[in-house]
Amino acid sequence: MANLGDVLIRDQLLERRGKLQNAISRSGDDYFTDLLKEVDSALERMNAGSYGLCDTCHDPIEQDRLAVDPLMRFCIDHLTSRQREALQHDLDLASAIQDALLPKRVLALKGWSIAYHYEPAGPVSGDYCDIVEGENGAGATSFLVGDISGKGVAASLLMSQLQAIFRTLLRSGGSLVQAMEQANRIFCESTMPGHYATLACGRLSDSGAVELCNAGHCMPVHVSGGAASTIPATSLPLGLFCKGVFVATNIQLNPGDSLVLYTDGLSEAETSAGAEYGAERVADLALRGIGASPEALVKAYIEDLRRFKAGEPTADDVTVMVLQRV
Repeated sequence: MANLGDVLIRDQLLERRGKLQNAISRSGDDYFTDLLKEVDSALERMNAGSYGLCDTCHDPIEQDRLAVDPLMRFCIDHLTSRQREALQHDLDLASAIQDALLPKRVLALKGWSIAYHYEPAGPVSGDYCDIVEGENGAGATSFLVGDISGKGVAASLLMSQLQAIFRTLLRSGGSLVQAMEQANRIFCESTMPGHYATLACGRLSDSGAVELCNAGHCMPVHVSGGAASTIPATSLPLGLFCKGVFVATNIQLNPGDSLVLYTDGLSEAETSAGAEYGAERVADLALRGIGASPEALVKAYIEDLRRFKAGEPTADDVTVMVLQRV
């Protein structure tokens, strides 16, 4: 029996086939005819059970590449030199675009100091990191740290889509919960089933009040009064159900207090022996970093992670953000 992913890809290919037939009937362009042959070939491979396998070695094609281009026929190992160069150029361009979409690494806003570290495991990242200021300097500042399911190019495309959705909604003047509900619905309706995003999204006020909505993401650490506490998730990840229910939590940060957000590339990082970095270590370092600037604390996390991994290669994207009330 075909799995859900195969059924969805088949439906996608059949839809494209219909559009190509309409285009051919209108223009008769050879380009559309050649594309139609490729789509028909992909459907034939599905029927034969060989879809998604490299034509040369018959091993599975990388899923993130297949998700971007369902007509893909070769794994990376068996691309021609020209195809490799084109792929590398595309990845370099995607990496540059993604980097340009990130906010400034260190920000000083009214009553707040913010810093973050964003490190893809490969050329592009599926982590989501953003600071959204109100239009023309007015309105609340929002912060977001999240993680798209999957890795690689497909996850990075979904991350960019989610970023565009939130930058529009958070500046529209609605409530944080409304923004989460609308973003969830749009994201759910515009992506294939099986894709979702965990997300911690919040709004800062000049008074130090923070409204936070945690949709299935790693628990942020709140450092206040010499103690560190975690803020659990109150909602399911975005994209699981189109009619998601989201709940906001309100906390107060006094001068010197901090809020640490991160992705599981930090907390679930492992040594070669299988030991996990863990959420407790994240909280402990936040406590030891009382009095440090956000930039210094972010740097301490990355240095501590590298010491912990002791040369073990990075297996997942890593994002750490620190917000401090000043």
